[in-house]
Amino acid sequence: MYLITVFGNLLIILAVGSDSHLHIPMYFFLANLSFVEICFTSTTIPKMLVNIQTQSKVITYAGCITQIHFLIVFGALDFFMLSVMAYDRFVAIFHPLHYTVIMNPQLCALLVLLSWITCILNSLLQSLMMLRLSFCTHFQVPHFFCELNQMIQLACSDTFLNNVVMYFAAVLLGGGPFAGILFSYSKIVSTIHGISSAQGKYKAFST
Repeated sequence: MYLITVFGNLLIILAVGSDSHLHIPMYFFLANLSFVEICFTSTTIPKMLVNIQTQSKVITYAGCITQIHFLIVFGALDFFMLSVMAYDRFVAIFHPLHYTVIMNPQLCALLVLLSWITCILNSLLQSLMMLRLSFCTHFQVPHFFCELNQMIQLACSDTFLNNVVMYFAAVLLGGGPFAGILFSYSKIVSTIHGISSAQGKYKAFST
């Protein structure tokens, strides 16, 4: 399943890169989402497969923090990429004549860059705050990977500030894009249902 995920997403990236007809914002964002998906699954699955093969479930403290960092980065990027793609479809439906002007290459690159910067800064904050916590010498993580919430619960020191930052970031960086996705697609669907002709509805749904 891991290989299917990696090669499937690689094929999407190669298809978008090799076909000039696919050099449009929608497929540019799709290729970025595919890259994020490869990275997201690669933060946990290879380590899990090694654990199964070697029958050893040990992970170092540094390895655990590193895994948490990249898991937060690519997990949040998933949401951001989906919200950017929802915005792209919103513009395509509501401003079809100005679509190429609005969704120009500079804006597309800027949206992706801002998504990366936001997710990396959030992950760095969460990871650095993890470093201030103290843990017992040996402890068990009740999961097949190091997850932020589980690690905070295992800490021996005060975790109030960590919990506040974690939940605030989850609401802001998870709830924000999710609300944007719901808003974009609900507006699109309601607008399409308002179109009288069947051909117009088909064209809008196709878009």
